[in-house]
Amino acid sequence: MEDFLTKINDSLWSPVMIYGILIVGLIFTFMTRFMQVRFFKDMFVQLSKGEKSSAGVSSFEAMAMALSGRIGVGNIAGTATAIAFGGPGAIFWMWVLGFIGAATAYVESTLAQIYKEEKDGVFRGGPAYYIHKFSGKKWLGMIFAIVGVVAMAILMPTVQSNAISGAMDNAFGIPAWVSGVLLVLLIGVIIVGGVKRIATAASIIVPFMAGLYILVALIIIVMNFKEIPTVFGLIFSSAFGANEMFSGILGAAIAWGVKRGIYANEAGQGTGPHHAAAAEVSHPVKQGLVQAFSIYFDTFLVCTATAFIVLFTGQYNVQYESGDKAGQFIVENVPGVEAGTPFTQAALEHAFPLAGFGSGFVAIALFFFAFTTIMAYYYIAETNLAYFLEGGKLKISIRVMQVVFLLGLFYGSIKTSEAAWTLGDIGLGLMVWVNVISLLFLVKPSLIALRDYEEQKKAGKDPVFDPVKLGIKNADYWVKKNKDLGQ
Repeated sequence: MEDFLTKINDSLWSPVMIYGILIVGLIFTFMTRFMQVRFFKDMFVQLSKGEKSSAGVSSFEAMAMALSGRIGVGNIAGTATAIAFGGPGAIFWMWVLGFIGAATAYVESTLAQIYKEEKDGVFRGGPAYYIHKFSGKKWLGMIFAIVGVVAMAILMPTVQSNAISGAMDNAFGIPAWVSGVLLVLLIGVIIVGGVKRIATAASIIVPFMAGLYILVALIIIVMNFKEIPTVFGLIFSSAFGANEMFSGILGAAIAWGVKRGIYANEAGQGTGPHHAAAAEVSHPVKQGLVQAFSIYFDTFLVCTATAFIVLFTGQYNVQYESGDKAGQFIVENVPGVEAGTPFTQAALEHAFPLAGFGSGFVAIALFFFAFTTIMAYYYIAETNLAYFLEGGKLKISIRVMQVVFLLGLFYGSIKTSEAAWTLGDIGLGLMVWVNVISLLFLVKPSLIALRDYEEQKKAGKDPVFDPVKLGIKNADYWVKKNKDLGQ
């Protein structure tokens, strides 16, 4: 079975996917005229201006929910794994993907706001909704909704729960099944409270834990400040094959940088739009900009923190992943240490030689990052379930899905790391394929909305969205809202 799953995974993550994501991000960057640079200030301003409502959360809470999905195992284990198989140069390609991915995040999140719905008293939206409403064909939306439920309720959570149980066992000797049971109980309490409880938990946990993690990375950089030119030189030279030691894995550097970059920041994956749709804003572009900023926060702060923790301390190995030299080490600074989270743990042990500090701190950080990611995954699964079910059927189905979701978490806790990552990669790959192909055909409304936002800003107005005036069809929520307000 694992061989079969590996073949599916390899097909989904072919070079077409990897380089296609880069190309799509570049296309959106040029189509939006580098919105990720031009509207950098607006991203910050909107964070503090968003308002809550009975149906929606604030812009900050929506971003915190999105960050709870973006900041997870991919930021710690994924970044370290990218270094293990792609070398230090993989970090540069993660940065590249983060920059152009901000444009992709803007497009998909703005579309989610344009085509969101108010269902059972809360905002719902995402790829299934905007694919359906733009095309007028519900069956097209159903494709993503089904993939989204399967990926988010069954496949993807296994990676997060597996990473938690592995880190807890490594740091504190807690058996995997015990971590699994505790995780199921904690997550169960939160998800039964719905989107508002998820948003509240995310807005508290994410900023605190991310800030603490970044602070530790800054301390390590200060402790090794003389190595700053060396580390940056290593990253840039390795990224383009100029470093003699890593010249033979240039393709791997790009592939792993992009692959783990997508996993970490989720731009194009189709997850962020679900949270973006939950925000209460006066214009879709406002939340699109906030979600674009979340890519910067995730990639340039949290992922980079992991990279610097590992590279500044030199606690990593690099090996050939495939070919005649598969398994051979190019660099072996920490013999016997497994790729991924153990690199980060070893790095912190090296920087702070206190017994168990590195393993303990990383285990706790990973627990909170993965915990909030699991909450985000559940919300996405529920939103996609709400796409094709309503009323009593939806309520019953949500309870059934909650049971399946929690069982999946426990299963992931006790499975091998390799099997969990394979399942997670398959779920992610399916969502990326469906969403990115759709975005290429759906991008126009997000561009129209961006021009409208710019024009209103230049006129000194606080932008308000009117889809009828802009010729955007099927934006039913906004039409109803404007009519109720008498606009």
